[in-house]
Amino acid sequence: MSLSAGDLFDLVRTGAAGSRSDLRRLSGLSRTAVTARVAALAEAGLVVLGEDRPSTGGRPATGVMLNAEAGVVLAAAVGRSRTQVAVFDLAGRELAAASLDHAHGSGPEEVLPPAVRRLAELCADLSGSGPVLGVGVSLPGTVDPARGVSIDSPVMGGWDEVALAPYVAAVEAFAEAPIFVGNDADVLARSERMGHAQEFSDLLVVKASTGLGLGIIAEGRVVSGHRGAAGEIGHTKVDDAAGLPCRCGDTGCLETVAGGWALVARLEEEGRPVDHVRDLVARALTGDAEAKHLLRESGRRLGDVLGVAINLLNPEAVVLGGDMAGAFDVYAAGVRESVYARSSALATSGLQVLPATFGDRAGVVGCAAMALDQVLRPSAIDARLVQEKVGPVGLEPTT
Repeated sequence: MSLSAGDLFDLVRTGAAGSRSDLRRLSGLSRTAVTARVAALAEAGLVVLGEDRPSTGGRPATGVMLNAEAGVVLAAAVGRSRTQVAVFDLAGRELAAASLDHAHGSGPEEVLPPAVRRLAELCADLSGSGPVLGVGVSLPGTVDPARGVSIDSPVMGGWDEVALAPYVAAVEAFAEAPIFVGNDADVLARSERMGHAQEFSDLLVVKASTGLGLGIIAEGRVVSGHRGAAGEIGHTKVDDAAGLPCRCGDTGCLETVAGGWALVARLEEEGRPVDHVRDLVARALTGDAEAKHLLRESGRRLGDVLGVAINLLNPEAVVLGGDMAGAFDVYAAGVRESVYARSSALATSGLQVLPATFGDRAGVVGCAAMALDQVLRPSAIDARLVQEKVGPVGLEPTT
């Protein structure tokens, strides 16, 4: 079957093609077919035509580039005590960002309206940034991406089965933008598609913050599992936590001895003034021995469970993200200690433990990547061209 204009756009967007001749070579389409499809993309403002490239024989190759200014996507990474919001162009570059704190356990009514208003303010400050093409939102716990709702977020009260789209649509400029919802660990993994996944095809991406989660990249694809519940490492039962109550309502979960909330509770019991795991990390970075000990122990206990995943999935690297990874050297030392003790020599041969590429921005970067992958996928581009009637899309075979 002949490739459509959306397929050619994807070759340009991913960097596989940078000229019409590249598109002809990769697609097998005729010069006329490629020219027509590229013209439709250019008329829609999705690509821009650059200067002719030097000829290697025959006609010069006309440069074709993604028009990153053709629109924006919005990102909102909702955490247990903080929501990060940002605006990105179509090349995935962050244009503006903000952070909003909220009380633990806040519901959507307390969190989403101020977050959406802040996004509207950011867009207003970016005059001429183009239309909002999509919105990516991440939540802790399991989500149903098809319906755009949380289905199991026991530590985020009041979110389950609540449709998020109406909150976004309350702002007129966002009303037509589709919303895409993902698990917080999954979007962290998606951020690495623009980071470490460009070097490694198989990664385990840990989110170690108030809670613990795991994103999985296998052969370059993010794996979410049945019902999106892959990677719930924080609620794996471990012997060290036997009988300890978890915030999920169960007992014996890894989070009760290794989650950020549990570490903060221990310091509070000792009379140490900390409000969040970020305070614990700040203490560790200034040399506080107890804070460093707690973070290393958390990493070690996480590594006990992570070692099993490494044996099963054989990743090339483990990426540590989230607030606790802010003290990377301390936390990673604990992870390595257990991983190398628990995993097979073959599974750990050449294994690397790396910090998240985008640090504490990884959540919003991953939300943007999720939205971009959806609104710029070939079928979405073809549908847009048909709707705008800008020219041949090439959905039918063309010779």
